[in-house]
Amino acid sequence: MRNYIFKRLLLIPLTLLGILALNFVIIQFAPGGPVEHVLAQYREMNTEATGAISGSGTAYMESGTSKYQGASGVPEDLIKELEKQFGFDKPAYVRFLKMIKDYALFDFGKSFYQDKSVAKLIAERMPVSVSLGLWSTLIIYLIAIPLGIRKAVCDGSKFDVATSFAVVIGSAVPVFLFAVFLIVFFAGGTYLSWFPLHGLTSDNWSDLSWWQKIIDYFWHITLPITAMVVGGFASLTMLTKNSFLDEINKQYVLTAKAKGLNQNQILYGHVFRNAMLIVIAGFPSLLIKMLFTGSLLIEVIFSLNGLGLLGYEAIMTRDYPVIFGTMYIFALLGLILKLISDITYCLIDPRINFETKLS
Repeated sequence: MRNYIFKRLLLIPLTLLGILALNFVIIQFAPGGPVEHVLAQYREMNTEATGAISGSGTAYMESGTSKYQGASGVPEDLIKELEKQFGFDKPAYVRFLKMIKDYALFDFGKSFYQDKSVAKLIAERMPVSVSLGLWSTLIIYLIAIPLGIRKAVCDGSKFDVATSFAVVIGSAVPVFLFAVFLIVFFAGGTYLSWFPLHGLTSDNWSDLSWWQKIIDYFWHITLPITAMVVGGFASLTMLTKNSFLDEINKQYVLTAKAKGLNQNQILYGHVFRNAMLIVIAGFPSLLIKMLFTGSLLIEVIFSLNGLGLLGYEAIMTRDYPVIFGTMYIFALLGLILKLISDITYCLIDPRINFETKLS
């Protein structure tokens, strides 16, 4: 197992290099960019200042002397200064090699539009995403696994049918729609005002005692976490149920019953290990989804400044250092979680041996 872990750790830098290289190439051909973004703002301010009518001309240089959209009427010196400011005065391969060297030292540079380093921005937004991701993933597993096991044991019963209705609702209703529903009914939208509408903590957080801070924290995350749990528990519940049903019908379970073992001994002594393998396999992807992609809409709706919202804003403004910095962190966490998942495989079922896979 040590050799396998060591080899997987060696593969992480190579995988990150491939991810960064692929996305760097894609960025080079993507329309728009930070220079175009600033030029658009410059033209907009210039138009408002001169009272020009918008939409009266094309957004391209008529002479064809500039490669940037929106460069018409913009001084050439300004364009060159922007290229130097954003680092586009250097060849692409030079910029890529510098990025790889800096990223190896976890130096993600500085945001194009915010007067902060990317590392500081990520550190500021990380607690929000971690709070949403860890709590929602934990609660989803605490609900879905026991519920899925119970549904498998009581397959076809009234309990199974009734809970299947809740599972269908959870899988059919979009997360953002359920979040809006919670706001309307419980956050002062139309009916009750039990929970706050935005933020992870109250404005007077620093003045609260330690136990009041705990209460305030959970008070703020109740609705966001509820929305994420409802949107995520359905698939894991059905995965757990189907996995246990598949194992329950196998020959070794019949043999265990013939030996006189009771249901709990069979279920948790024999079936559990085999059935949980496929459930564990989905843990890294679920956690990554809850940490970043799954929490994006929740962060927007509840005004929570997390990593998902940071990455989205960076894409919209073409803030390349923030885009690559957050992507690097996402990929690194995903690779580490996948390794942890494989290690957990071996702990649950000693028959699984990954050593031969990489030998």
